[in-house]
Amino acid sequence: MTQVLDASAFFAEIPVESPAYTTPSVVGELGDLHAKCRFEALAATGLQVREPCGEDRARVEAAAVRTGDAGVLSATDLDILALALELSAVLVTDDFAVQNVAHRLGIKTQSIRQRPARAIRWRYRCSGCGRYWREPGDCPVCGAPIKRKLK
Repeated sequence: MTQVLDASAFFAEIPVESPAYTTPSVVGELGDLHAKCRFEALAATGLQVREPCGEDRARVEAAAVRTGDAGVLSATDLDILALALELSAVLVTDDFAVQNVAHRLGIKTQSIRQRPARAIRWRYRCSGCGRYWREPGDCPVCGAPIKRKLK
C-alpha cells in the first residue's frame, strides 16, 4: 500500500509502509529536531520526496472549492492531496479539512492520533445579520464577517 505522508506523520512514531512519499513543501515545514530526524530515518529506508503534477493539483483545488475547504487549506495541503491522487495512495494525516477533500476525491485516508474525519459540507453565515452566503468574506448587506459553519 503506497502512502503519502503529511507533516504530522513526522511528529509521531507511527509505522510507515513502503513505498512512502511526501512533498518538498512538507519537508520545508519540518522545523522540529525530532521531526527532521524522523524524516532522515525514513528517507534512509526509502521515503521519496516528489512534487505532484499540475493537473492533479487543479483537480484538488476544484474539489476544495466544492467542499468549502479552499480557504483553510495551505499550499502544502494541496500538494499532498494532489500527490496522493496522482499515486492512488493512502494519505496519512490528522488534518480534518485535508481528509474532507480527500473523501470528496475518493482518496483513502489514515489518521494518526485523531479520530477519522467524516465527510462534511460547509455553509457560510453572516455573523451580524445571519444571512447565508456561498463564500466567506464580508457581508454585502451589513458588513460583518461571513463565517464558515457546519451544514
